[in-house]
Amino acid sequence: MASIQLDDVTLTFQVWQNKHITLKEFILKQVLRRQLRKTVSSVTALRNLSFSIEEGERFGIIGSNGSGKSTLLKMLGGIYTPTTGSCYVTGAAYTMLDLGVGIETEANGWENIAYLSYLQGQSPTEVKRKSKAIAEFSELGELLNIPVRYYSSGMMVRLVFSVATEIEPEVLIIDEVFGAGDLGFQDKARKRMLDLIDRAKVLVLASHDLPTVASLCTRVLWIHKGVVQMIGDPVEVTEAYKYFMQHGDAPLPHPQPVERLAA
Repeated sequence: MASIQLDDVTLTFQVWQNKHITLKEFILKQVLRRQLRKTVSSVTALRNLSFSIEEGERFGIIGSNGSGKSTLLKMLGGIYTPTTGSCYVTGAAYTMLDLGVGIETEANGWENIAYLSYLQGQSPTEVKRKSKAIAEFSELGELLNIPVRYYSSGMMVRLVFSVATEIEPEVLIIDEVFGAGDLGFQDKARKRMLDLIDRAKVLVLASHDLPTVASLCTRVLWIHKGVVQMIGDPVEVTEAYKYFMQHGDAPLPHPQPVERLAA
């Protein structure tokens, strides 16, 4: 059974900065083998998060820039480890966060299909089996034979998106990837994404596109400054979030039948 469970998760980053030193201090450091003093500060990106996502759920995450959405997705994808608390993801998880990671600009399209597929954890046999389908979906044709440094941004998106969506995930974690490519490719890409979402056992989607979140998701979490504000019905949570963005900390105009976890 695919699922996600967070129990009282807090994530704090330690920020280290080298102290500015004089030439005299630098020379003394070299002579005396002293370490340069550093200053350190901490930034708490996520605070006391607790929620679960069961198989079959489509779970949306909304919030303003800097609220912690992408950090939370990276934790669910295994990139970050909680400072305190626990985060368990059951099932094969795949993250669609930064689709440009792994591109080799001097390699051609076919070689990049292989490189990106290997980064997804695909075996050489799987890469060989999927390459033709990826190439056909990208519609790049003979352009796959030239180095990708000659590609336009739209061509690059076509290539990367085609590789990224040729997967069979149990837990699919997405961060704003619905606007792929030019107008001629976007409709095709959106249909592909919807099919991928339909096949996933668990979906976690972070987006600023509130209508899309409300239509695709069965439950939505609103996060603000790393703290969960509300979690529940997609329409009610997105409406509460929109009201907050318009009126700040003013109380909501009507009682909400979903759980409001923080003011």
